[in-house]
Amino acid sequence: MSDRRHRIKAALLQVHSVVGLALALLWALIGLTGATMSFEDEIEASLNKDIMHVDASATKRLTPDELIERLRTAGETGKVSAVMMTSDPSAAVRIRFARGDGGGRPSSVYVDPYDGHLLGSPRGEAFFATVRKLHRWLLLPGDGNGYGRKITGTAAICLIVMLISGLVLRWPRRAGSVKLWLKPNLALRGRGLHRSLHAVIGTWVLPIYLVMTLTGLWYSFEWYKTGANWLLARPSTSAAAQPKSPRGMAMADAKAAAKGDAKAEAEPLTFDRVWSTFLHEQGSRYARALLTLPAGAGTVVRVRSWARDSTLESVRDELRIDAVNGHLVSADLYANKTLGERILAGVLDIHRGAILGWPGKLAFMLAAALMPLFTVTGLLLYVSRRRHRRLARPPIGSLVPGE
Repeated sequence: MSDRRHRIKAALLQVHSVVGLALALLWALIGLTGATMSFEDEIEASLNKDIMHVDASATKRLTPDELIERLRTAGETGKVSAVMMTSDPSAAVRIRFARGDGGGRPSSVYVDPYDGHLLGSPRGEAFFATVRKLHRWLLLPGDGNGYGRKITGTAAICLIVMLISGLVLRWPRRAGSVKLWLKPNLALRGRGLHRSLHAVIGTWVLPIYLVMTLTGLWYSFEWYKTGANWLLARPSTSAAAQPKSPRGMAMADAKAAAKGDAKAEAEPLTFDRVWSTFLHEQGSRYARALLTLPAGAGTVVRVRSWARDSTLESVRDELRIDAVNGHLVSADLYANKTLGERILAGVLDIHRGAILGWPGKLAFMLAAALMPLFTVTGLLLYVSRRRHRRLARPPIGSLVPGE
């Protein structure tokens, strides 16, 4: 039985070494970029506190369309894609622009909600946008639709294999000893120290890495997202309950949609009807509201709303409102979500540890920043193991008979 266990561990060590050598640098890159983004919101708030806040006034604040018109008058001619409104009378309004013909996105701007005065573009936005693209799809062409997304997803799956194989390889004979599991032996030198650091610190961060990889796959593979929705979300009954339309009705619907799209093209979509409907639905309960125009054809504007007591990005309501007539198309309220649906909505907060508050974000940041440690110690262990095997081989002269 011991020989069989030895062969299994030898095979696992070979897999662990080969996969680790192949992907170590990629994991280190993903870990460092993830750690860099851990406190992105706090860093940007600190860098841009002079343009994110204004002096509160009793003057009535401008509507989204009035703010956009003031920007156009001031010379900002980019196509607006989203507006972040807030209930805080001392907070500036953030306006985002659509991508240009070359695929690049202009920097967003902050404006004074009382007079539409341009306050400036946020510092650090371009840097974090680049880091995010590097983290998610390695800056490869196509962004989320290119190969980078699949490469990082495959790397996440391989990291799960590394975590499981590493746990089996280091399983001590006294598995109940907390000291053996969690205390590195710093008195060792050379290969012993490298192995102790690699194994013990790997045990510390293993639960965090599992959470990171399992949630990171959500952004890499549609089959994973579909499976998670099937497992955790309530089944959608709207499609099943809706009867199929005859061909004539389908053609009439298509013509009506074409007329609506043509009208939308002739008259660019605006935000004010959407904003009025949103205020009617939410009242004063919201703290922030992000109004986003549809990326393609269509007239439905998505509105994400965060309540005053919301501290997480995932705790939000999502409404869809027709910009032409102001009708509420749908409302996905966080209070109505099941536990599984709240988990799905909070994938990003879970992925970066924000679900546990700033201590969780700090722990996840440190774990991500430690990824290069495993690259270095793993490489040193591989080199030393190769050297040990080479020295353990018998001299060639002793293998030649008669000499």
